[in-house]
This record gives sequence, structure tokens and C-alpha cells, in this order.
Amino acid sequence: MERIDYPLLYFQLQESNYYGILVGTQHKAMADAPDTLKWKLLHQLRKDYKRYGEYPDQELEQPRMKVLTVSHRPAYRDAGSMFPLTYNVSIPIPVIYGQTPYGHYQCFLPLFEDHFTYYSPRHMEPLAKHLINSYLNRLSPEEIFRLIGQPKPQLDTIQLKVKEEQDFVWDDRMFKKSLPTLQRLAEPYPYPKAVKKQLGLGPNAAWEREQAVEDVIEKIMVTRSNVIMVGEPGTGKSAVLEQAMRKIKQRHRNLELTFWRVIPQRITGSARYLGEWEEAVEQLIEELESCQGILWAISITKLIEIGGTGPEDSVAAFMRPFIQQGKLRLLGEATPRELESLRRLLPGFAESFQIVELPPLNNDQVSGIMNQFAEYSQKSLRIHIDPKGLEMAIQLLQRYYPYEQFPGKGIKFLGQCLANAQLHQKNTIGTEEIIDTFIDQTGMPELFLRDHLPLDEDELDQFFRERIIGQPAAVEQVTRLVKIFKAGLNNPGRPIATLLFAGPTGVGKTATAKALADYFFGKGQKKTPLVRIDMSEFQHPFQIARLIGSGQETGQLVKEIRERPFSVLLLDEIEKANPAIFDALLTVLDEGVLVDAFGRITNFKNTIIIMTSNLGASHSPPIGFQQTTTAADNYASAIARHFRPEFVNRIDGTVIFRALEKEDIQKITRKELTELTQREGFTKKQLQVTFTENLVDHLTRTGFDPRYGARPLQRAIEQTVVNPIANWLLENPKTSKCTLKIDYQRNLLIEAQ
Repeated sequence: MERIDYPLLYFQLQESNYYGILVGTQHKAMADAPDTLKWKLLHQLRKDYKRYGEYPDQELEQPRMKVLTVSHRPAYRDAGSMFPLTYNVSIPIPVIYGQTPYGHYQCFLPLFEDHFTYYSPRHMEPLAKHLINSYLNRLSPEEIFRLIGQPKPQLDTIQLKVKEEQDFVWDDRMFKKSLPTLQRLAEPYPYPKAVKKQLGLGPNAAWEREQAVEDVIEKIMVTRSNVIMVGEPGTGKSAVLEQAMRKIKQRHRNLELTFWRVIPQRITGSARYLGEWEEAVEQLIEELESCQGILWAISITKLIEIGGTGPEDSVAAFMRPFIQQGKLRLLGEATPRELESLRRLLPGFAESFQIVELPPLNNDQVSGIMNQFAEYSQKSLRIHIDPKGLEMAIQLLQRYYPYEQFPGKGIKFLGQCLANAQLHQKNTIGTEEIIDTFIDQTGMPELFLRDHLPLDEDELDQFFRERIIGQPAAVEQVTRLVKIFKAGLNNPGRPIATLLFAGPTGVGKTATAKALADYFFGKGQKKTPLVRIDMSEFQHPFQIARLIGSGQETGQLVKEIRERPFSVLLLDEIEKANPAIFDALLTVLDEGVLVDAFGRITNFKNTIIIMTSNLGASHSPPIGFQQTTTAADNYASAIARHFRPEFVNRIDGTVIFRALEKEDIQKITRKELTELTQREGFTKKQLQVTFTENLVDHLTRTGFDPRYGARPLQRAIEQTVVNPIANWLLENPKTSKCTLKIDYQRNLLIEAQ
């Protein structure tokens, strides 16, 4: 038989009323006599064994009690403000302390359900007082005065006899069995080696962040604080936390402290009925206590978004009392804006954390980290990263990802380069590989990525004139935009450009946006680089949530740009949106960012924003006549009347699209017919297709409407040309490797040559 002695701290509240705390556990009880108190707590220990297969750890060899008197000034708190009393009070706090079999010491604060480890007897009292003060700062004056009036504490022990065969063996099988909620919602960290290999090629390192790592370790191990890493995206918040947890496990191998990584959405994702996620959180906390676990929440702000209808009934609000009582220890990370939102939306939750800030790195530190990554690649993966390629990567990331920070964006990009190199069995990454990877990610042409490549202005002009027909003003505007961007003179703190296209319907506004998207971002992305949103769907104020998001819901605009940050954003028929939408777009047009209520940022700094409008079209001259200055003035006047000045002033340029003439419609018709010949039905059978002038003239007449411009042309081509050709090919299945001459007299004529 083995005997375990658990320290028991108890108070005699009244003549026959005793309150006891079983030190080192979460068990408390009240009884009419000390012996009855011991029996109740002994019963709780046996219930622990039935539930978890083990008894709570108790490592103090000869526990002793000391009452520390702490001087403290109570204060009232309200909405972030503090109102201290005019005097200090002395508060007696009992602590239980002693040596462990492993050579270090432990000190317990039973009233606060907390404890810490120390390595020299002289450290106990200052560390204990520091921790006590951190708890007293959270208490109201009423709670503090209750502590002052508590009865004299007494120390006793509960003796528990355990059979040797009942000793708990900590292995994976029992671990999974004993912690079902933790195993379901979280995963232990550090990861096993088999898991690490599946997570990517990057190293587990926090280069140039050694001091921040040590700060986190001190807050976790010495002050036993909850920690939030605060820094801009890419500064290395996750890397610092990971490194700190790994070092703690390495330095304290005998310490049964565990870390658990959780994605907040998993907590509520499996809840099927009211109150289920609350029950899961309680079980999670109970299991964390049983294994001395610390929870690492990925995206701490998500905890205030999920669970209820607002921050007050969120998962974070539910966790707050457990954190303040010391039953739950939490690690997390946030950007400065997210922390600000956290303090505004749920101040009590935010105040429970110690902050470790990560400032941006300087240029020398960035170069050092990138070189260390290259060394890691050479030693661990046998892939050489050429210094010139490394320099090119830094240059491109600094210019085109100004809203992200090193080292995150550098490690992420080089990791993708390594993955591509392994996929194509290459052992060297040079400038060409860097450029190719960047094109794949952004869709940008090599012309923009290599400063030494000259811009051929004739080729540029021809590209847009072939795609934008009958609109010389639009061609001039977009070619000017390309030149500014190529020269690197666009404002990096705003979107690449914000343009308003005005004019009658069907004259090429959308076609211009498509041409611009293809030129800027059409070289590598798998998805189309044109993000089109019909603003006529947002005519009421409440619909703004569907556009930019609200609470847990991500808006259409935010979702699209996060998926495709390098794109042309087309806000079609902008004038039909509710005025509240314009207010929401002001910071997007001016600063290139959209910040939601939780401090999350969506960046538009690599987008070209184009808004289309038909304002003024009803006052323009009839379709088919040459536009005059008066017509342009009509559009400008209508725009000025409809939009507020602060909105118009944030637009880089307004392009007035003129009405199309017959020659323009003919050019568009020929362009559409040329594109038709590239469809699979023709190319697969190697069919060359020619169209007669009779057909072009017929389509010009039927595909143009004075009210809708060239918009009906596509429908006319499908009905007049595509349908009859499809029927003819099905009737003549052996037709291949020849020329089809398509004519029109009274109907479509097809001749195979």
C-alpha cells in the first residue's frame, strides 16, 4: 500500500460550520466538524479516480502554511476606469508551500486556486506577493474586505491509501480515454514528429525574437499569467508562442504541464442543442485542470464572436470567470486593432491577460532571418536558394505586400517556393523560380516584377484598343494607370486605383474592367481576377451586413477580396446602393482597408476598384449621335448631385463612356465572332471558320439596341449563329479538318470547304 497525504486548509466559520479547501485540487466542502469535512473531500478524491483512472498529483513532501500580509489599495472599476480608495489595507493570505521530490519547490494559493514553482526558498515570498497582488487587482473592495474578515486558517492533512496496482500509468491509450473533450476539440502541443512532417516544410524557429520568447516563458512559468501576443500580421506571434512552449517542455521535463492548441470555432461547431457548447467548455476546463493544461487559442478574438448573439454571451464571456479564478489558463494572439476591439467589446476578458508586444523587424533583422531560412533549406532539404533570388523575393514582398510584415510573409512565400521546387524535383531556387511563384500567386505579368523590362507603349495601346472598342477616353485612362504602376509611382497606402465609369448601358464599361483585370492579374491565378458585385442588391441599410459582414457572418465583399487580394473589384451600378454603403466604402477608397467590429482587416491595396454608373444617361443625346461636351457635363453634374463630395473626392478619375456608333458595333461583332472560333467544338475538330460581311451586317443590326447598346449582341450571336451551327455539326458528325464559311441571306448558310 502507498500513502498520499493531501494538505487541507480549513476555516471555522461558526461554532459548527467548517469550510475546507483540498490544496492542489479543485475540491472544496463545508461540514459541521473537521472529521466530516475530511470524509467529504476523501469521497471527492475517490470519485476522481473512478472518472479519470488516477488521483490528483500531490508532490509536497512536508507542506507548511504561512500567512502573508499584503498591503493593497482597493479600487472600484467601471467601463475601463479605476477609482481607488484613499487608504491601503492589510490583507492576510494563507499560502501552502514546500519541497518536491524533484528538488524544486511549490507554493499554493488556495484562496485563488493557483500555484507556482520556484527554485530557491528565498523566492517564495516575493513571488507569492506578486501573484497575490495580481489577483487582488481584479477584486472589488467588497471582496477584498471579505478576505480581511476571514477566520484564522488551519492546516491539516487527508491521508489516502492507494494500492500499487491502482497507480495510474500515463500512456496514449489512457490519455485519450481520460480526456475525451480535450481530444475532440484540441490537439496537444508540441506536435509529434509524424504530425510535424505533415504541417509543411518550414522550420520551427522564432529567429530574432529570442527576448519575446523569454518574456512569454517568464509570464507562463513565474507569474502564471494568461498571455496575448500582439503584433501586426506576419511579425511572428505564433512562432514565438510555439518556441516558448517547446522550451518550457525541454527545460521542465519533470513538470507535468501540457499545452493544447484549439481552433475556437470547434468549440461551438458541434453543438446541436441549447447549452451544449457551455457544457463542452466546462468539461474542457475540468480536463485541462486534471492534466495541468494551458489552452492556446488560435485567433483569440474569435472567442468573442462565437457562442451567442454578441460579445456578452460569447464563449469568451463564458470563459472569463474561470480565467479570473485561475481555473483556466489561456494563450492567444491578436493584432493591435483586434486587441483594441477586444478591450472595447469585452473589457473584463481583455484585462485577464498580460501583453507581449512584437514590434516590426528592421531591414538587417529581415535579411538575417531570410538568410537563416536559406541555410535551413540547404541543410535540411538540400535545396539551395540563390542570394539574388532571395534579394528578389524580399524586394517583391516589400513592394506588393506592404500591409503584411516580415518574417511571416517571407517564410510563407519561400515555403511555397520550396514546395514548388520539390514538386518539380529542382535543387536550386533562383530568380526565375521566385518570379514564377510570384506570378502564380498574384497573376501579375513579369513586366511589373522586373524593373529592367521596358514598357512597350505601342503594344500596351494595342492591347486595350483591341478589347475596348469605341472608347478612346477609357483606353487613355487605363494605359495611363499601367504606366504609373510600372514606374512604381502609385500610392502604396491606397488601392492601385479607384475609378468611376459613367455612361449609357452596353457601351463597354464592364469590358474595360475585364481587360484591365486580364492585363494586371490574369497571368497566373486559377480564379478570374475580376470580382464583380451587383450593387443594386444593396438598396437598403440593413443589407450592408451582407456586403461587408456582421458578427460571425463574412460579407460578400470581404470574402471575395480575402480570397483574391490581387484583383479588379467591379462595383456595378454603384448609384443604386444605399447611401450607408458609400460611408462604409470611404476608408476602402481612401486607405485601402476595411476594418470590422472585431478589428480584423481586409486589405484592398492590391486591387483596382472600378465603379460603374448610368447616372446622367437619361439626359444625354440620343444613341448613335456623337457625344458632345454637354453630354459629359450632364454625367458629371448627375454624379455630383447623387454622391456626397467626400465620396467623389476619393475617386482617382471619372471616365465618361460615349454612345457607340455603327462602326463600333461592327468591330465588336467581329471581335465576338473571332472569340467564338476558339470554342472547343471548333478546335477539337480542327475547323477553320470564316464569317461573311452579310452576317456581320445582320448581327450589327439585330444585336444593337438604342436603349441597351451592344448588350443584346451576345444573345443575337447565340440565337443566329451558334444554335444553327451546333445543329449542322450534329447532322454532319464526320466534318473535320476543313473550313466552314458562314453566311447569312434570309437565314444562316453553312458551307464546308
